[in-house]
Parts: sequence; structure tokens; C-alpha cells
Amino acid sequence: QVQLVESGGGLVHTGDSLRLSCSASGFTFSSRGVGWFRQAPGKEREFVARIARSINIAYYADSVKGRFTISRDNGKNTVYLEMNGLKPEDTAVYYCAVTRYGIFGRVDEYENWGQGTQVTVSS
Repeated sequence: QVQLVESGGGLVHTGDSLRLSCSASGFTFSSRGVGWFRQAPGKEREFVARIARSINIAYYADSVKGRFTISRDNGKNTVYLEMNGLKPEDTAVYYCAVTRYGIFGRVDEYENWGQGTQVTVSS
């Protein structure tokens, strides 16, 4: 069965960096696009970044562009989110998800989700 496990979250200070990892199993990883989403308490889940299947083309939300970098290692069945210059408004649970056909970064395009990893950025 499809399984996605996020890791790398934690408590950091404004301006710090974190690298999140999403380890995948149970499917052909290279055949799926992968996205990172986040959800803060009381808010809807929002798109953060996505990367295409075997071609490493990345897309970012305006709020993180220039600070976050998504990448994938198909040999390790892992996708990463490098987060630099973290701000308190980045505080959220971060989820990775996979899609067969999605190209717009919409939540409803993604078929499988991990359980999330908490990122907390203090002032």
C-alpha cells in the first residue's frame, strides 16, 4: 500500500533553516508528481511547492518562493523541502502528497498523503 512519511520538522527561530524529508513506499515513486502542503490551526491546507515526475521542474507558492526549494531523489524514493529564512507565519503542519495527473497544486489533485510533520518558528 502507498505510504508517505514526513520527517525533519521541529522548533526553530526566525531566520533558521530546516530540511523536511518525505519517504515513500508502496508505489512507483518516479511515476508520481509530489507536492508539499501545509496547514496551520484554523486555516485551510495550502499549497507550498510541487515537483514534476521524472523531470525536476518545481513550482512554488508566492509566499515561499526564493526561500524554499523542493527536490527529489527517485533512487531513494524521497522528496525534500529545504526551508530557509523561516518566519513565524511558516508555522504549520507540513504534508507531502503524491499525484498521478495533477498540475495545478490543488489539494484535490493529490491521491495519497502523509501524516505530516510539525514546523514551529518562534519570533
